[in-house]
Amino acid sequence: MFKKEQHEEGREFNFTAQDFARVRHLIYRHAGISLSEAKSDMVYSRIGRRLRVLGATSFKQYLDNLESQNDPAEWEAFTNALTTNLTSFFREEHHFPILSDHLLTLKKPIRIWCSAASTGEEPYTIAMTACEAFGSLNPPVEIIATDIDTNVLSTASRGIYPYERVSKLSDARRKRFFLRGSGPNEGSVAVRKELKSMITFSQLNLLDENWALHEPFDAIFCRNVMIYFDKPTQSKILSRFVPLMKSNALLFAGHSENFLYVSDAFHLRGKTVYTLADASNIKRSNSTVKERAL
Repeated sequence: MFKKEQHEEGREFNFTAQDFARVRHLIYRHAGISLSEAKSDMVYSRIGRRLRVLGATSFKQYLDNLESQNDPAEWEAFTNALTTNLTSFFREEHHFPILSDHLLTLKKPIRIWCSAASTGEEPYTIAMTACEAFGSLNPPVEIIATDIDTNVLSTASRGIYPYERVSKLSDARRKRFFLRGSGPNEGSVAVRKELKSMITFSQLNLLDENWALHEPFDAIFCRNVMIYFDKPTQSKILSRFVPLMKSNALLFAGHSENFLYVSDAFHLRGKTVYTLADASNIKRSNSTVKERAL
């Protein structure tokens, strides 16, 4: 019976509607990601790879083991498999002149949080923007770059990319911020150590009860992340951003995201750039923020 179903569906593993519903429930519970009903084929393809690696014979077996064994490493692999990491250097480029102008108005040192670092292009772009704003490879800027996906964070921390990833940057930016590989590294570029030294990469799930973030930021990048969450989850995350923002901080969103529909804590300053709605009434101090269990 199983072999017949396998042949008719053209699939290696039996994958039922119940399996798909279960995956949707688990990834929502664990990471807040709201998978649409149109993502069935994506789920089969990505989770199917885990079944092959582990030698599982069915989705039901894999999901049963995932829940019963409660192995943090496998939950991490499960989450990594279902996260999408589309990014590029200077993506949504209109944000970075705004950031550059903002940096020059701030007291030093400056702290920025990139909450969806992916493979690193976004935090490195923030670092390049800071260098250009201050005319130095050592600007007074610290960048905290987090992501739920540990695989992409590993790529980000290495800072090595195929040349085509930087091919659309200007010659001046490539020469200033990257080293070109030779020999066995031919065709690759490496981010300069000065940029890497500005950034701390770490794993963070925006649904975690505790965020290892203590002092408020001058800017938060949360771009193209909220689209994966439902409205209640978006609202909860945005409310937790508020005490982590200085009174004049900027919040950068993705081009298809509108935070005004889910939170009244922010004003729209420009195209997908937000400020706190009423900073004068938001009571915060460094000591208060440090004591909060965020």
